[in-house]
Amino acid sequence: MSPNLDSPVRTQMAVAVLNSPISGEYHRSKILEGKSSGRRRVFVQTDTGCVLGLELDRSDNVHTVKRRLQIALNVPTEESSLTFGDLVLKNDLSAVRNDSPLLLTRNLLQRSSSTPCLSPTGKDLQQKDPSALIEILGRSSRFSRPKQLVKDIVKAIKKGVDPIPVHSGLGGAYYFRNSQGESVAIVKPTDEEPFAPNNPKGFVGKALGQPGLKRSVRVGETGFREVAAYLLDYDHFANVPPTALVKITHTIFNVNDGVNGSKPHDRKQVSKIASFQQFIPHDFDASDHGTSSFPVAAVHRIGILDIRIFNTDRHAGNLLVRKLDGVGRFGQVELIPIDHGLCLPESLEDPYFEWIHWPQASIPFSEDELEYIKQLDPVKDSDMLRMELPMIREACLRVLVLCTVFLKEAAAYGLCLSEIGEMMSREFRSREEEPSELELVCIEARRLIAVEKEVSSHSEAGDEEDIQFDIDCDVAEVDSTPKVAYDFMTKMPFHVGFRGGNGRNLLSKVEECIEEEESEGEEEPVRRKEFATPLALNRPPTISKLSMSLKNIGLGEKNPFYRNAKPEGTSANRSANEQLPASVSFVKLADMNDEEWTLFLEKFQELLHPAFASRRSVSLGQRLGTSCQF
Repeated sequence: MSPNLDSPVRTQMAVAVLNSPISGEYHRSKILEGKSSGRRRVFVQTDTGCVLGLELDRSDNVHTVKRRLQIALNVPTEESSLTFGDLVLKNDLSAVRNDSPLLLTRNLLQRSSSTPCLSPTGKDLQQKDPSALIEILGRSSRFSRPKQLVKDIVKAIKKGVDPIPVHSGLGGAYYFRNSQGESVAIVKPTDEEPFAPNNPKGFVGKALGQPGLKRSVRVGETGFREVAAYLLDYDHFANVPPTALVKITHTIFNVNDGVNGSKPHDRKQVSKIASFQQFIPHDFDASDHGTSSFPVAAVHRIGILDIRIFNTDRHAGNLLVRKLDGVGRFGQVELIPIDHGLCLPESLEDPYFEWIHWPQASIPFSEDELEYIKQLDPVKDSDMLRMELPMIREACLRVLVLCTVFLKEAAAYGLCLSEIGEMMSREFRSREEEPSELELVCIEARRLIAVEKEVSSHSEAGDEEDIQFDIDCDVAEVDSTPKVAYDFMTKMPFHVGFRGGNGRNLLSKVEECIEEEESEGEEEPVRRKEFATPLALNRPPTISKLSMSLKNIGLGEKNPFYRNAKPEGTSANRSANEQLPASVSFVKLADMNDEEWTLFLEKFQELLHPAFASRRSVSLGQRLGTSCQF
């Protein structure tokens, strides 16, 4: 991967493997215990989308893999890196698990969107890639349904039943059918995502691994997140359709620049890494009808999932509605959530939960829902995803842990779904974006850690000649720090999200957390290492750049992203670099080592209850104020 990759998680994108536990070495060392030392199968994908399945021997290394890839696909491998999630493989392949997808990326070279993907012919594929037409990557017991669908689809393909392209949306997607011609699965190749090299809608311009529609979600990695959402939906709680990651070969897939030929009979078979999701027959989506009649339990369950995975794109268009009463009227229905490719970002940003404004979200959780939330274990969730999706980045798992802890504490405190969602959402004031209540708690937790570090460093550097005096002062300072923070929070709670308030109380001078957003060379007043003052509270942190969320951007045909976009079939490509402004990151999670991360979570949990108390008092005041109006 390019060392200059524009990413919010710079610590994970170095060309060399980092010593930090979050670089990938740490968690993979755990999941590799007990790994078979025999032959392994991997699927290597180039940054232009070509995929080749390879059998690895014990003697194979990065060099031999690159050489085999160069011979099979006729692609250059000089000045390139072989990556496995966060981990950049140097030469040893012992960290690579069976059925893992690897990515070959160019170093120091700017990839052009017009670079052709030189795919082998169908005959070459059979000779050089012995894998089946569709192969599931992973061995989870949850993939039993996708496995059956794969068998049905392969039979249909052999009978001449071809898939059908999906014309809506920004990315490439295809309905795969069974022998009866019924659509049973929707396949989304990773290299046909918006801005990816082989996007069929003209939204190209970036190589795999670069920031995509969301700055904190990389091009080519939304498919992993689709699978993660399904795996995290324990007991089918939120009704996410069965989803798996597959390596799939067919002539229907798009390859830009005419590599596959312009006529149907000229098209060649190409292999892709793709998300593979069961197609659920439905009557309409949630944007077609009023939402007030949806079952409370269904809305709650989807909201609980969205909070856990920090979904940045939950709108009515990706909630399918299926009638249960079998009649033509709008009666009993069930909701099916889809399109989770923009969940689990690498850093906190502005999520979008359309259900915040639905009446069901203001109804308290049921006992069953509270029990489900109570049983959630973010540590086990992270370990499970490392096993099933070893390419997932540690930064994404930290977001999962943080949001699950936040959900558990908020639900136990008694907050409803809408209150929790509002605390996670940002506000815009005077065209400037402000951090959410969740981000403010994170900012304060990081500040407290920095204060403790400074106190500790001062105590260690004390004057040897006057050690007794220094010890007394240090003890007093250490003891007073948490008390000052606690007293400040209880006496002056931060009214974040209070629509009728006079702004946010920030707990600290958060400008130090967004220094990178300020212009270089600008002089700043000396304000480090201080506790917040009322003066600081009157000036909330804002940022001049608006982050682009997908609140009003549907990936379906109902809400076209580009109002002036040319119709499908035109040859005009759109540069990805001109589509979205830079996203805003107020809080970083990936730059902490293991010890700092553990301490951060402790501080984070300590600060949550005062934040919840503030939110509850604000919500109560709003309800009372409304009810007293005559």
